[in-house]
Amino acid sequence: MAQVLEFKLPDLGEGLTEAEIVRWLVSVGDVVAVDQPVVEVETAKAMVEVPCPYGGVVTARFGEEGSELPVGAPLLTVAVGASEPADSPPTTAAPAPAPAPAPAAATSASARHETSGNVLVGYGTGAPAARRRRVRRAPLGGSVAPAPAREPVNGAAGAVPVVSPLVRRLAREHGLDLRELTGSGRDGLILRCDVEQAINRGATQEPSTVPAPAPVPASAPAPAPAGGPAMSPTPVGASASARPGVTRVPLRGVRGAVADKLTRSRHDIPDATCWVDADATELMAARTAMNAAGGAKISLLALMARICTAALARHPELNSTVDMAAREIVRLPEVHLGFAAQTDRGLVVPVVRDAHARSAESLSAEFARLTEAGRAGTLTPGELTGGTFTLNNYGVFGVDGSTPIINHPEAAMLGIGRIVPKPWVHEGELAVRQVVQLSLTFDHRVCDGGTAGGFLRYVADCVEQPAVLLRTL
Repeated sequence: MAQVLEFKLPDLGEGLTEAEIVRWLVSVGDVVAVDQPVVEVETAKAMVEVPCPYGGVVTARFGEEGSELPVGAPLLTVAVGASEPADSPPTTAAPAPAPAPAPAAATSASARHETSGNVLVGYGTGAPAARRRRVRRAPLGGSVAPAPAREPVNGAAGAVPVVSPLVRRLAREHGLDLRELTGSGRDGLILRCDVEQAINRGATQEPSTVPAPAPVPASAPAPAPAGGPAMSPTPVGASASARPGVTRVPLRGVRGAVADKLTRSRHDIPDATCWVDADATELMAARTAMNAAGGAKISLLALMARICTAALARHPELNSTVDMAAREIVRLPEVHLGFAAQTDRGLVVPVVRDAHARSAESLSAEFARLTEAGRAGTLTPGELTGGTFTLNNYGVFGVDGSTPIINHPEAAMLGIGRIVPKPWVHEGELAVRQVVQLSLTFDHRVCDGGTAGGFLRYVADCVEQPAVLLRTL
């Protein structure tokens, strides 16, 4: 007899609590092998193919493509030891309560050999079988057991089923009583979209503080507004989204993570920006000579990274973070250099670990590897977190300057504009030189303008005269 095992959405690491189902790779009734990818999900960090630790027949899937599931929610159930697909399996089922632990002898040999010990972050399949949750398939035409409520909100009126702690916090921040909401999830589960819709309804139905006008008799003419023609009345509190042609785009996945992080940065960090134009002619010539000598090609971003790490060694205040709870500036010994990369999925910031200890060739190779992984959507959460300073090369978009938002919780970001021929006074003569604008946005809590200006001036000096960098290595 087949043993039905439930596979839950595993912990994807780095504090991620939910993921969106992008594409199912298997259907109900399919036979899956151990560690075969069964679903593609998108987290706030990256796109991930989730492998199933069990081999057998898929008996149920949970969640439609485009829906979000919290970590620990059921993904699918697999009949381990089944020789063929079950007849007409249900496409959606709810897990039944786990039975009492079975004796170790009750676990069949086939079940033991049809599971994997491979793990994702924080998730293991090598736990004893008695601790795994078994799911009974519902009989054809019968009902299924109700799904257990997740993340209850306790109150005088009892528990409210909420899909995740993030939803509960969102409701609390906007003063919503979850007991007054009707969840659109399975068995009335309150999802994030339910709370967001309630927030929007509250915004559009907010009563006006303007007193209502006195009623006008039917025989009296309507007064014309002074100073202009009559205007069509606009309903008080009318929602912009009610107009034809308005599109609402959910802030979730990478876009949602970017929105949350940038909002937090603007809210928490008192930033300031300084900038300078620099003559990059000598730097471009040095790069050309290095690449002409043979060997691996050196990118301009790698050279800027070498300059940046040297500048941070002279001004360590900018390689830090602020701990407001302890009221301390935490200076960091290593430089983990993030760089902004635009992909089809949005802006991501991969991190080059220990950039201060890498050569220009090593930096070039790592930048290329992480950029390709970002475009393919295969960056891991660990490759997208832990940065201490960020480079932002917005010159690739054909613009000269910018005032970027700091990548929270870092303390600074260096922006690089496009390098273009411009008139420039060189050695007392007017000449056409390759000019770049550099900007530094910094957390004013970690340093004053003198330190930020000194950092940026050193970077500009190295760009204009690469020999300056050699003297400080």
